[in-house]
Amino acid sequence: MLVFEAKLEGTKQQYQSLDNAIRTARFVRNACLRYWMDNRDIGRYQLSAYCAVLAADENVPWVAKLNSMARQASAERAWSAIARFFENCKKNKPGKKGYPSFKKEQTHSSVEYKTSGWKLSIDRRHITFSDGFESGTFKLWGTRNLHFYQLKQFKRVRVVRRADGYYAQFCINQERVEKREPTGKTIGLDVGLNHFYTDSQGNTIENPRHLRKSEKSLKRLQRRFSQTNKGSKNRVKFRNKLARKHLKVSRQRKDFAVKTARCVVQSHDLVAYEDLQVGNMIRNRHLSKSISDAAWTQFRQWVEYFGKVFGVVTVAVPPQGTSQNCSNCGEVVKKSLSTRTHVCPDCGYTQDRDHNAARNILEIGLRTVGHTGTQAASGDIDLCLCGATPANKPSRRKRKPKE
Repeated sequence: MLVFEAKLEGTKQQYQSLDNAIRTARFVRNACLRYWMDNRDIGRYQLSAYCAVLAADENVPWVAKLNSMARQASAERAWSAIARFFENCKKNKPGKKGYPSFKKEQTHSSVEYKTSGWKLSIDRRHITFSDGFESGTFKLWGTRNLHFYQLKQFKRVRVVRRADGYYAQFCINQERVEKREPTGKTIGLDVGLNHFYTDSQGNTIENPRHLRKSEKSLKRLQRRFSQTNKGSKNRVKFRNKLARKHLKVSRQRKDFAVKTARCVVQSHDLVAYEDLQVGNMIRNRHLSKSISDAAWTQFRQWVEYFGKVFGVVTVAVPPQGTSQNCSNCGEVVKKSLSTRTHVCPDCGYTQDRDHNAARNILEIGLRTVGHTGTQAASGDIDLCLCGATPANKPSRRKRKPKE
């Protein structure tokens, strides 16, 4: 499934109509959640049926203006939050289980259409929304060419409101698979704060620290925003300026994570990395800002995604002992976090702490899956290693021939 994004260009009245549609979608989602709280025995289909009840209610006439499939999509989002809560309870997840909560205007700024309520123009450069809010036709600004895909492949269209405008996200039913030549190389990655990561060959990538570089301007805007009066036009203006700055930082993080992950995956046949619990690590009040700024989780997600696209093996290694064990002889060398050099008293091996950990990560990764990096790159076991079963191979063993 591919997701392409394009910016919407329209008039001020059209943007207000989109705001009304987004506000209605949020109302339907919260109403479905309230209906579930009052009736705990209902399921997904009862929530979808409740959307028709809301549309027929005379007390909320604006709900009927929203497209019927957009109302169902809002109910599905409410049910996904409920299902996630039940799943966390079933797995006995430590800490909070994520009980579903009502969404506010600042945290829910999108409306999702399925196969109706919108229409693309013949040249695929304009989109028209035809629900009761009458948003009209918008021009699409983007770098993706939608002519390569048929209309029946467009499964959903989501309108997202951000600080710098409105965007349309197209969900296209198309698998992405790219060919690459095997390199015969394997790599282990140890992420950190001094360097973004150190690989098993000793190479390092500098930590960009996007938030730290923009912190001065962010503090100035935050201070100016706090001085404005509530409900004034100045407060709205500075809120938008502050949101744009945070949006730029988040886009810088994503751009760095995507480019770095693609480069790592394309040049190796096996990538091993630590299975870090970042949610627990940010509880450290001294390092929480730096850990969040590094965006290790986002980098890992893109590594796993590109691993499936290019057919490269990606292995998540348990982090216990990777920094304490000697990568040369295996001896356990206890050291604090401030000790940045690994010195083994048994074999005399001296190396940077992160380089030593990266070598241990690669060794554990190879022990986990074996030396299958070049096989995965050649396309023999691409789907198996990515968690899927090839369609042309049976899942059960062949019968033995009769003697």
